[in-house]
Amino acid sequence: MGRIFEVRKSTMFARWDRMAKQFSRIGKEIVIAVKAGGPDPNTNPALRRCFQNAKAVNMPKDRVEAAIKRAQGKEMANYDEILYEGYAPHGVAILVETATDNHVRTVANVKSHFNKGGGTLGNSGSVSFQFKKMGVFKLKPEGLNAEDMELELIDFGLEELGESTGENGEDILVVRCGFTDFGNMQNALEAKGITPISAEVEWIPGTTVPVNDEQAADVSKLIEKLEQDEDVQKVFHNMG
Repeated sequence: MGRIFEVRKSTMFARWDRMAKQFSRIGKEIVIAVKAGGPDPNTNPALRRCFQNAKAVNMPKDRVEAAIKRAQGKEMANYDEILYEGYAPHGVAILVETATDNHVRTVANVKSHFNKGGGTLGNSGSVSFQFKKMGVFKLKPEGLNAEDMELELIDFGLEELGESTGENGEDILVVRCGFTDFGNMQNALEAKGITPISAEVEWIPGTTVPVNDEQAADVSKLIEKLEQDEDVQKVFHNMG
């Protein structure tokens, strides 16, 4: 086992801006999960995942509860999850996950961000073939034997297990599985008494595009603008 394959870090958010965006993103995910599977985390694995991710970013309990109440309200609009694909400057592929109640507004804003950032918004399928949709579980390594875990989790869809570094420089273990095995892996970790730091679905690139620091700054500016858009949930790229 070695380091997990990762792309270059791109976000330039200030800490408080990043935290506010994370709260907003997870709040929407809670609404979507509750509308789809109900407000009980014991019978709604998607909501359990949201709770884990909320805890990972220290999202206040009252904001979590408020999101659940919003989802149960009759006046709450439904969010549609839409994936946009395009290219940043220097040939870097970009995937933009959105959750929106207004398609027209969202596509106009996303297209504007690409144009102003020197990129191009593409058609469906023009970029996503370069990525693989995967379940990504981040774990605290204390008390875990990575080699044993690797053998035990293969039957539940494990594809990659490796070391990485968390946002605060701490050591973490990263477990990746195919998207269709997300539920199996979540259940397997729960059965072993392991509570992930976070459990996300991410688009992992097959290969990366090498860039220098100046080019990386150009790409990062576009990614930052996209991440700050209220309808954007996550942005993925293949910048190496």
